[in-house]
Amino acid sequence: MQWDINTDKPVYLQLVEHIQAGIISGVFMPGDKLPSVRDLAAETMVSPNTMQRAMAELEREGLVYTNRTAGRYITSDESLIKELKKQHITQMIKEFLDKMEQLGLELDEVISYINEISENNKK
Repeated sequence: MQWDINTDKPVYLQLVEHIQAGIISGVFMPGDKLPSVRDLAAETMVSPNTMQRAMAELEREGLVYTNRTAGRYITSDESLIKELKKQHITQMIKEFLDKMEQLGLELDEVISYINEISENNKK
C-alpha cells in the first residue's frame, strides 16, 4: 500500500485517513489483523509515537480494536464501515460540487458532463 505523507495537515491525521481509506476500499477487511505499530511506522517512515497516535484515534472511532494478547484488528462492524464510506463519499461529492460551482457550472450542467464522460468511458 502506497503511503503519501505531505505537510498539508498533521501526519497522524493523514495516517488515520489512509487507514480509513484502506478499510473502505477493502484493502483492510473486517476482522483483519493489522501489522504492529512498529512495523507500520517503519513502512510509513514515521515515528512509532505518531503511528500510535493514529491507532489511538482509529480505536476512538471504533474502526480498530485491540486484543491485548494478539494485537490490533479492524472492526467487524460492517454498518460502521458502510457509514464511514458514506461520509467519505458525501465529503468528496460536496468538495467536487463546490469546485464546479466556482467554475460557474449549474448542477444540471455538471450532471450532463458526468453523463457524457461516463458514456465515453464505456466505449
